[in-house]
Amino acid sequence: MFAFLLVIHAIIAAALVTVILMQRSEGGGLGMGGSPSGLMSARGAADFLTRATGVLATMFVLFSILLAVLAANHRTTTIDTSLARTPAAATAVPTAQPKGDAAPFAGGAENAGVPAPARPRRPITARSR
Repeated sequence: MFAFLLVIHAIIAAALVTVILMQRSEGGGLGMGGSPSGLMSARGAADFLTRATGVLATMFVLFSILLAVLAANHRTTTIDTSLARTPAAATAVPTAQPKGDAAPFAGGAENAGVPAPARPRRPITARSR
């Protein structure tokens, strides 16, 4: 039922877009000439398109609310696990500092094996040469 209502909602949305695009920005509607009276005169077409826009917009809003209520009440009993990822193996972190010069590494047991942050370089100026 949800899929059927969703299709109806899409049809209403397409009709609403079509009716809005058929109107002229000045309210002339379709821009068609012909007899000055009747449904397909400029005034009659504008009145028809204005009414059609109001009806379709109301239907669009009501269907939006209805679909939101149905989606909120829809309970899924199964979970699709076809795209579930397995956790990656943890990489080994060295716990002891390498032999030799210990200066390039940050101090402390919690930072063992982690390089110390680089010092910012001074800009080269005419005076520093």
